[in-house]
Parts: sequence; C-alpha cells; structure tokens
Amino acid sequence: MFSDTMEDYLKAIYVLQTESGPPVSTSEIAEYLDKTPPTVTSMVNSLAEHDLIAHEKYKGVELTDEGETVALEVIRHHRLLETYLTEHLDYDWHEVHEEADALEHHISEELERRVAYARYNPSVDPHGDPIPNRELELPESDSTRRLDGASEGETLIVRRIRHQGDEELRYLADAGVEPGERLDVLGVAPFGMVTVATDAGEQSLPQEIARLIETVPASEATV
Repeated sequence: MFSDTMEDYLKAIYVLQTESGPPVSTSEIAEYLDKTPPTVTSMVNSLAEHDLIAHEKYKGVELTDEGETVALEVIRHHRLLETYLTEHLDYDWHEVHEEADALEHHISEELERRVAYARYNPSVDPHGDPIPNRELELPESDSTRRLDGASEGETLIVRRIRHQGDEELRYLADAGVEPGERLDVLGVAPFGMVTVATDAGEQSLPQEIARLIETVPASEATV
C-alpha cells in the first residue's frame, strides 16, 4: 500500500508522460501539482526508493512498470467515480473532479467492480478521458487534434477535455463546450483567441483554454 500523496504523484507523472513523453522534469511535476520544488524533490526521492520511478538527476523521472500499474489503478478509480457521480448522483460533468480526487484512494476492488458494472464498464469518463479496463489496458480511441490547431471554417466534435482545474471546466461548461458537442470554427486569431459557435452561442476561447479541447472532424466522428 502506498500513501495518497504518493499515488497522486504517480498519477501526475503518468499524465505528464502521456502528454509530452518521458522523462518528466521535477519542475513540470511541481507546476502540475502546485507544489514547491523542494517538496517535489523529496517525494521523487521517496518514489525512487520504492522503485516506482526511475530518476536520473538533471534529466527527470519516468515511471517503472510497477509505478505505471499503481498510476493506472488510481486513474481507473478516479474516472469510474466521475462517471458514476454524473450518471447516478446528478452531478454535472464539470463538478466531479474534486469529489473523485477525495474518493479514488479509498474504494475497494469490490466497489470498483460494482461501480464499473453499474455503468456497463464504460470506456470514457464524462470529460472524454479513457478509462483503463480491469486489466489496466486503455481502450482504443479516435485520433484527435487540439482546438488551438483548428482552422477557420472547420466543423468539429469535442471528444475530450483535458483536465487542468475546476475553474477551467466550469468556464467551458458555461460556454457550452463539452464532450460530444459540435463546434463551428468561426475564426482563429494568431497566437490568440479561437472563436467557435456552439449551442450556447458564439464563444471566443483563449488559446490556453482551446488547447485543452481535443476534437475530431464532424465528418469523421463515430458514435
């Protein structure tokens, strides 16, 4: 058994590895988790002592096989809980992250099984993030492109919104931008706003928000 904090770090390293590849720098981890560099360095040393990460000084860290297994197990718990909270307890999709964060370390394997069964073993969570199966394998998914790389005139379907914080998720929910929604790209300013039409109306999204949104062309979208 590992502490909640250790599991949080492993999950963060997994997400960062997925986005930019290993190794992951301690400064990236500090920014992602909003921790001080000395705090991150101390935890990195502890994770390395438990053979959960490989750490090469001045280059960064990479999950070992065991570290990746722990990270994927926590991610499975988290994303199943988010799905259950939205589908059974009437939470909005942008409200569930903190609740799942509080619960993910403490559910039993039996509860995990029942939650998955109650939702017919879902392959994605309410944000469009893939859910590892019981064998901790990730499902195949469409090839996506982030909205900040879109072109004017494109019609897109939102597939995934990468989580950065509840404030960003609430902003997108208010703008009518969520997984499954159609976006008509009205304009793309150089190094700036991406303007889209949604069911909620015309929205101008800052580049740092647009890059969180993964899309596929509407013509290629599958159910």
